[in-house]
Amino acid sequence: MKNIIRRNVTLILLFMNFFIFSQERSKNRWKITSENAIHFNAQERQNLPYSDNIEMDGKRVAGIVSYAIDSLGTLSIERQVFFPQLHPYIKENDPSWFVYRSYLKHTFTDDILPKLFTNNKRFAPGKLKRIDINGTISFEHLPSENGIILKRQLAPSPSQRLFVEQFTLINTSKKKMSYNTTNTSLQLKDMGTQGTFTTVVTSNIPSNIVLKPGDSVSFSLRIMAKTDQESLPDQTVEDAITQRQIFLDKISSSLVLETPNQTLNTLFEFSKIRASESIYESKLGLIHSPGGGRYYVGIWANDQAEYVNPFFPYLGYDIGNISAMNTYRAFATKTNAEFTKLPYAFEVEGLPPPAPLDRGDAAMIAYGASQYALTSGNKSIAEELWPLISWCLEYCKRQLNTDGVVQSESDEMEGRIETGTANLATSSLYYGALNLTVDLGKSLKKSRKIINAYEHESKEMAKNIETYFGARIEGLDTYKYYKEHNALRHWVCLPLVVGINKRQDATITALFDRLWTDNGVHVEKNNPNRAISTIFWDRGTLYALRGTFLSGATDQSMEKLEQFSNKRLLGNRVPYVVEAYPEGNMAHLSAESGLYCRVFVEGLFGIIPTGLKSFSVLPKLPKKWDHMALRKIKAFGENFDIEIRRKGNTTNVKIIDVNGTVLLNKNTTLQKPISFSFNK
Repeated sequence: MKNIIRRNVTLILLFMNFFIFSQERSKNRWKITSENAIHFNAQERQNLPYSDNIEMDGKRVAGIVSYAIDSLGTLSIERQVFFPQLHPYIKENDPSWFVYRSYLKHTFTDDILPKLFTNNKRFAPGKLKRIDINGTISFEHLPSENGIILKRQLAPSPSQRLFVEQFTLINTSKKKMSYNTTNTSLQLKDMGTQGTFTTVVTSNIPSNIVLKPGDSVSFSLRIMAKTDQESLPDQTVEDAITQRQIFLDKISSSLVLETPNQTLNTLFEFSKIRASESIYESKLGLIHSPGGGRYYVGIWANDQAEYVNPFFPYLGYDIGNISAMNTYRAFATKTNAEFTKLPYAFEVEGLPPPAPLDRGDAAMIAYGASQYALTSGNKSIAEELWPLISWCLEYCKRQLNTDGVVQSESDEMEGRIETGTANLATSSLYYGALNLTVDLGKSLKKSRKIINAYEHESKEMAKNIETYFGARIEGLDTYKYYKEHNALRHWVCLPLVVGINKRQDATITALFDRLWTDNGVHVEKNNPNRAISTIFWDRGTLYALRGTFLSGATDQSMEKLEQFSNKRLLGNRVPYVVEAYPEGNMAHLSAESGLYCRVFVEGLFGIIPTGLKSFSVLPKLPKKWDHMALRKIKAFGENFDIEIRRKGNTTNVKIIDVNGTVLLNKNTTLQKPISFSFNK
């Protein structure tokens, strides 16, 4: 049993760390085969050895497929399968906080696969030929010694506690091949908060296989789980893969990016998948969670409320929008008349975090919820969110220190790095939320007194951010992160994101010249703690790129975006942007993929909501491009395209509705935002 199922820490570290030590290799490992697919050629010697992993999720299952190819082309796979809603008891010697990350999970090696025998020998696949990723992951082998090609595809069921693997054998030889097989039938029992859990692994391989020359046969493996009160999933592997493809088709049919750069287009497509698949059934309803092997059936004020929720209206993904509202509703239940701090998360289906900490979460929620309310285009949704937004703004106002900036115990990094008593991130997000709420209030026809108060607070906050945080740091007139701070930090980008551009030139220099590395913007480079200089979080890079595009540094930003995107899609760690390194070993947390898409929607295309049915647009067309488009945008309750084309010394901006009617056709020098309303 130990040989079949194990938590092999050494092997997992091999899978996770190989790309770290080899990341300086400049040659791309992967190639784009379509707007929705990439391909790894295992026949290119310079590509080997290689290892990586990919996560794929459904509403009741998550699977991390780790794969490694040695220098001889031999493939090995591990499947770490999570059943997020099933919470086993933790071990008696575990720290008590482990209960917050308690998910039924098992790691399965290739030892669980059915075995085939002929002539007293066991079938061994040929060397790996290729890997394809297109929303599922597929492996194709070269012919074995007897001329048998093995192909396999792995995917989650979108709806059941089921992770599947489909196998196909093809006889390329000139002789008939006959195999006897041993089937897989494995059952495991665990106990937890819902009683006894049963995990079952089974295959449907026939006991005998006969393959004439040119013939093929398919069979499958199912990994599934249930409680005592449930039956095992009844979905076939074919139906699970079909259902997965329906999901992928739905995601690819909305919010389509068209640029002359295929890498950007493809990573945008992949990012839509990762941002959207990580939504789970929970006691809070359908909720988005980060994933990454650590965070399931839980919500956070930053990942969900701030990062990914405002993306879903643009995508028009119904389940994403449902999950967004469930997130905001959960936080709304914790607002109170005393204005005590909100929990920063609800983990494991509603449990508050074990160590409550004010990370500036009210500012995060207000900033995300006000964006979401506006871009939803739905008055009833906006009215429902208004009390939560206004409560969060009032909470922030009550946290102002004597210098007029917002105090918080930490930021989204939760004490990993010093943040002082008041940090730039919290005050910047509060400022951004105030401005968005002014526009939201106008759309909802709130009283002029309320709107005037938010406008006044916004102006005061802009002044106070400049006075308190504006500083000369490492020779640049940019921002210090907190009062006593004297090093550049990635979040100096946030004033640019929320429209404060007074120090934009020095801030762009800080981000692109001082903090930029092969992995984007590092958190900090000159901290006395040298270990901090190795840390990067892609969320910082993605906010930085959004901010620098918004501030007008188009060509500089595009150069960095192309470099960063090429590495994330085609390098050693693919096919999504990541959370962090060294923490989490660059896990593919899903909200970061939403942030990647927002670089384009809000940064490159410059879409800023100004009302429930209105927005401003200021596209940033790079000098080397003559066109770009964002099609099938579903925001503001509409369905429309934005087309950008260079026209001599000006740029033509078109907004076209779903019926092909041109709603706006304007030539511009791209110096000022273009205001647009669907109410005209």
